[in-house]
Amino acid sequence: MTARLADGLSDDDRWLLDAFLRMGTPEGFRVELVEGEFFASPPPSARHERAVSAIVKQVVRNSAVDMSVSGNLGLRLRAGGGVTPARVIPDVVLAPEELDLFDGEASWTDADGVAMVVEVTSRDAYRDRVLKCRAYARTEIPLYLLVDRDARTVSLLSEPDPAAAAYTKHTTVAFGKTIALPHPFGFDLETVAFD
Repeated sequence: MTARLADGLSDDDRWLLDAFLRMGTPEGFRVELVEGEFFASPPPSARHERAVSAIVKQVVRNSAVDMSVSGNLGLRLRAGGGVTPARVIPDVVLAPEELDLFDGEASWTDADGVAMVVEVTSRDAYRDRVLKCRAYARTEIPLYLLVDRDARTVSLLSEPDPAAAAYTKHTTVAFGKTIALPHPFGFDLETVAFD
């Protein structure tokens, strides 16, 4: 745990973060810490990865700003409102290439400079819809794209309010429709392949 992350944490939160960082993870699984709870996710399904791939390809081809893309980067997210700092591994992390955010050896990095995170729901959609959404807003990640495979919708959440741990602007479309991604992306994302 970094000293900066430990500053201002209760003894319980320090213990929880230390336990998280020492935890062994089964091969292929992702273990995350969100709102004081540990979550382990098995490798994603092929359908899940098809949606991830469709998003990444479109961003690389169409974004107004060149983007760096990661699908396995661990993000340290801010604490707030009595909530333990989170450690998450989003399905996709996008940051302007000029920031060179992915130039380090650490498994976990701060979210400063991240333009958008993407989650594609799997077995535990509540974690993506609610828990991670609050954590991303608390950390002021400008854009959160949620592909909800159960609801068959794509939502773009923007204008984070960290004090409320919520995004103030929501745009949702059904699979098959386009959704406008604002600057720095500046294009309409096709969602046909998410079906």
